[in-house]
Amino acid sequence: MSNDNARHNESSGSSEDAVREGNAANAEFLPPTTDPWKGFRGVMAGTLVLEAIVVLLVLPVIATLGGGLTAVSTGYVVGLAVLMLLGAGVQGRSWAIPFNIVLQVLTVLGFFIDLAFGAIGVLFCVVWAYILYLRKDIKDRERRGLLPGQRG
Repeated sequence: MSNDNARHNESSGSSEDAVREGNAANAEFLPPTTDPWKGFRGVMAGTLVLEAIVVLLVLPVIATLGGGLTAVSTGYVVGLAVLMLLGAGVQGRSWAIPFNIVLQVLTVLGFFIDLAFGAIGVLFCVVWAYILYLRKDIKDRERRGLLPGQRG
């Protein structure tokens, strides 16, 4: 039985090589050896988790330096942080980037709650602008075949 498995593995390996060679002939570059988008989704999820923590850390600032915590300000801050934590788990979806942008707009609108909250929103908007730049760069490098493993 082990001989049958060995022959099956050899034949499936050679067919995979044939498919890969066929893809190389049809396309200018091979697909990257590792999925660059998997790491990118991890960066976005990690950024959202970090942002949720920072947003929650604005609560004592609002309580001490701001006008004090109200039900509206507490609900807004905690609700936004919960959305960010939940959003970290859906970064593989097609609507993840628009969702992230909406979260950033809601964070910048925190200026209506407290100046410090709005400042955090502006800071993270800069971070997300850089993340979107990186996304564009990865797409461009993938298209040009410059990612590791794309050159045969």
